[in-house]
Amino acid sequence: MKLTPLQKRAVHKARNQQQLDLNLVSLIDVFTILIFFLLSNSTEVETLPASKAVKLPESTAQQSPHETLVVVVSGTDIVVEGRRIADVAEVLKSPDDLIAPLKAELDLLATRQVVKQENQAKMSAITIMGDKDIPYQLLRKVMVTCARANFSDVSFAVRRRSDA
Repeated sequence: MKLTPLQKRAVHKARNQQQLDLNLVSLIDVFTILIFFLLSNSTEVETLPASKAVKLPESTAQQSPHETLVVVVSGTDIVVEGRRIADVAEVLKSPDDLIAPLKAELDLLATRQVVKQENQAKMSAITIMGDKDIPYQLLRKVMVTCARANFSDVSFAVRRRSDA
């Protein structure tokens, strides 16, 4: 039996009536805004996941920090740019001053190409966010490793002391 065009349309409509019609345009807009918001705020130092475990020492310095590579040293982990690199207990047990996983990560990050020439000087800058209770021996190992990876401009992150 041959169907007329009107009957074909009725059969097609009946077949598709059980499927859910979903408009994705507004959902894509929401996700685009969400991704833009997350990417624009991802460079803040305070948004690092390990920064909540680190209690920074206080300072009275008024100079605002500039953006650099961030190494977070908590009581349990060493984290570079949000990635866990080494365990503090293993680093303290090692007699060597060089932290091999940290050196490998810093060497990898040092190979990144710079888009603007004025940012070339910032490639040797690094900021260490060290918990105020970590031993000096651990801090010294981190600094030696940074120096051997050709990061000569080392800064320490501190909390601004509130004048209350």
